[in-house]
Amino acid sequence: MGFNCGIVGLPNVGKSTLFNALTQTAAAAAANYPFCTIEPNLGRLPVPDPRLDLLHKLGKSAKKLPTQLEIKDIAGLVRGASKGEGLGNQFLGAIREVDAILEVLRCFEDDDITHVEGGIDPLRDAELIETELLLADIDSLTRQRDGLVKRVRGQDKEAKRRLELVEKLLPAMEEGRPVRSISLGPDERDLLPGFTLLSAKPVLYVLNVDEASAASGNDWSAAAAAMAEAQGAGHVVVSAAIEAELVSLPTEDRKDYLESLGLDEPGLNRVIREGYALLDLLTFFTVGPKEARAWTTEKGSTAPQAAGVIHSDFERGFIAAEIIKFEDFAKYGSEQAVKEAGRMRLEGRDYIVQDGDVCHFRFNV
Repeated sequence: MGFNCGIVGLPNVGKSTLFNALTQTAAAAAANYPFCTIEPNLGRLPVPDPRLDLLHKLGKSAKKLPTQLEIKDIAGLVRGASKGEGLGNQFLGAIREVDAILEVLRCFEDDDITHVEGGIDPLRDAELIETELLLADIDSLTRQRDGLVKRVRGQDKEAKRRLELVEKLLPAMEEGRPVRSISLGPDERDLLPGFTLLSAKPVLYVLNVDEASAASGNDWSAAAAAMAEAQGAGHVVVSAAIEAELVSLPTEDRKDYLESLGLDEPGLNRVIREGYALLDLLTFFTVGPKEARAWTTEKGSTAPQAAGVIHSDFERGFIAAEIIKFEDFAKYGSEQAVKEAGRMRLEGRDYIVQDGDVCHFRFNV
């Protein structure tokens, strides 16, 4: 399991430049014209985690395998996308396939890069994107409602539950509220994925600023950050231009380059951290002589569910989990030393895996 997200935004806001920097490739054409990204570009990259670096060293593992981040660079949205304008249908279809949205908002001036709306206004851009997603959802739910009504007449109990949810969602959506902002009960939440609604997906706002504003932001990014906080959404200030420059430098020169700009880490690291928080994900580890490896699972996962991320047989035949806290592994320096200190625990089926757990699963199939 990984962090699966789509980079979304209007044309010419820096989506493809950011994608290229994140994946360290030139897979997406970063050109100064709309729709240079015709098909969603897919990229996978290792998630940097200093904990894995230390476990690899302490465990004397032959390989180090980080968990993977999966991202899609999606064609730029324009006003009227919900009605098929621009590449509307492709754009909306691509968003349906991702777990979360990285919404890039332009917070910089550049006379050489045109803005399709005629000027810089990240709040307007965010509202435009939200409106198009919401209109597409309303159209989709309205059509689904017609089919559900027919099924309810035939005494379909499941259709009745789904119709009740639709009747709750539509009035709020027609008032301009995205689905993710509507209060729902646990049973309603369980039904929601079946509707594949765009405005139900969690959003992380990526505020793309000029190089001079990368460390402290600017007035545009401050306004966008306040909007995100009011929505309860995450936000990250980055400079796609800096990220692109950074990956072109030799590894040994990157730290000095960041420090010269008043930055202590790449923007990618912040995007990943906020993305994990966005999707309620956590990282656990396995360490052995062959490999030290990071794995991703949802917060609240039980030990058998986490074991299933590695292999379905591990979950099916789960017996127990040997758990070492990362802090203990780092303190004592090896699995054997942790055991001798009495800091390794044997946990059963009900154990909830915690971020940073080093796990060894016992199973029998």
